[in-house]
Parts: sequence; C-alpha cells; structure tokens
Amino acid sequence: MPYIGAKELKASDIRRFDVTSSTSATHTLTWTPPTEQSLIVTINGIKQHEDAYSVSGTTLTLSSPLVATDKLEVIGINDIGTTITPAQNSVDTDKIANNAVTTAKIADDQITSAKLANAINITSGNSLTIDSGATITNNGTASGFGKLLQVQSYSAGITFSGTGDSSLSVSITPSSASNKIFIIATLARASGTGADGSNAYFGFKRNTTSLGNFANLQTDSNRDAGHTLSYLDSPSSTSSQTYLVTGNSAKISATANSTITVMEIAG
Repeated sequence: MPYIGAKELKASDIRRFDVTSSTSATHTLTWTPPTEQSLIVTINGIKQHEDAYSVSGTTLTLSSPLVATDKLEVIGINDIGTTITPAQNSVDTDKIANNAVTTAKIADDQITSAKLANAINITSGNSLTIDSGATITNNGTASGFGKLLQVQSYSAGITFSGTGDSSLSVSITPSSASNKIFIIATLARASGTGADGSNAYFGFKRNTTSLGNFANLQTDSNRDAGHTLSYLDSPSSTSSQTYLVTGNSAKISATANSTITVMEIAG
C-alpha cells in the first residue's frame, strides 16, 4: 500500500530567488525550473497566476516589467526525481566511474589543456591514437630517445676520382637541435688510384665541415670493389644540412649506382 501523508521535504528540493529595485521584466534564476507550475511567484506578497509569467531555461519573463519599488519573490519546488544540473566545476574525479568517459561522449575540440591533469598515463595494452596532422608537444622531460624521425636518400651513378668532394650528396632539415643524423653511404666499384700498397680514404662532409674519413682501401692495380661507410653526426641545428662523400686518392665508378642516406634520430 502506498504511503499516505506528508512527504518530508529536503533543503535541496526548494529554491528561492528574490529581486528588489528592478525595472525589468526578465530575470535569471539560479536553477532551471522544469515547468511554470513548479514555481510560486509573488510580487509584493501577491501570488501571480501562471499566465503572468513564463519560463525558458533559467530565464523568468514577467508579462509586465517591475517598478523600482516592487519586490519579486520566486520559490521553486523540485520534486524527487527532478534532474538538477550540477554547478559548474562541481564534478570531481571521484564522481566519475573508471572507463565511463568514452570517445562517443567527447565532442571534437571540447577537451582543453585546462581540463586535463598534468599527466596522461597510457597503461600496458592500451593505445593513444593521434589523427593525421595532429601533434603532441612535450613541455617536460622527453622520452623515446633513439627513435627514427625521418630518412632522406640520394642514389646515382657517379664518377669521382682523386682528392675532394664527390657529387654524391643529400640534404636534411633536423626537427630539433638535440637530434642526431646517422649517415651511411654505399659506394659502387671503388678502387685506389695511388701506388700499390698505399691507402685511399673515403669520408663525409657536413656542408663545408669535414667529418673525417671512415673507410679506407689499400690500393693495388687490380682492386675493384664496393665500399660502405657510416657516421653518427650531431649538427646541433634545425637548419638544412647537406651531407656529401669526400675522397682521398680514391675513385668511384659510374657503371653502378652509389647511394648516400641520412636519418634523423631523436636525441
């Protein structure tokens, strides 16, 4: 049998709003009434019929504006079960169940940095997906050193003989001055041009700066083989860098392609 009698009202079930010294017909309440019938509106102690006002959201509109000496009082009754919108910034993390906020509940561009905690922790087995064109900016301690960021390569059949710079070169623009550039070159059909038993060297330059020699060939008149040389450089710059192969008493044949490749490594 249902309960018959007076229901105990809670403080949260009743809202009150007072206005004095106003000459306006519109007033903003501090809550959202569900209907006009949920309000008791009085002016100077006289209850107003519901035809004398209307409600839209939190806006109460009177059929006639007040005069400065009028006193408006609005009492709102929220029955049990009536939805009450939480106050702004009143929902804490302990009110949200784990895994309750899904991508379907997040509108585009609605989550700002001010609404995020200082850190996002991606646990094992989970992933973070970044749309094409989006970026993640690190403002603290970086991680993931050693990752390959970009690769540039040039391959051609070239002829290079004697001491100096070859035409085997490639350019790359580092994304950070702390990153490193790994250089590797494969030289086709390299042979020495000096006297038998002497050494021929291959090396790298960054722009006009020599990085040293990293491969050598003991010459003789019958030697005809390819060479591979590599070096890890620290340009400390975000400007475009041109890397090229240099030689000392050595020859590269045009009968096959030679290749130079540079890779930016996160530092």
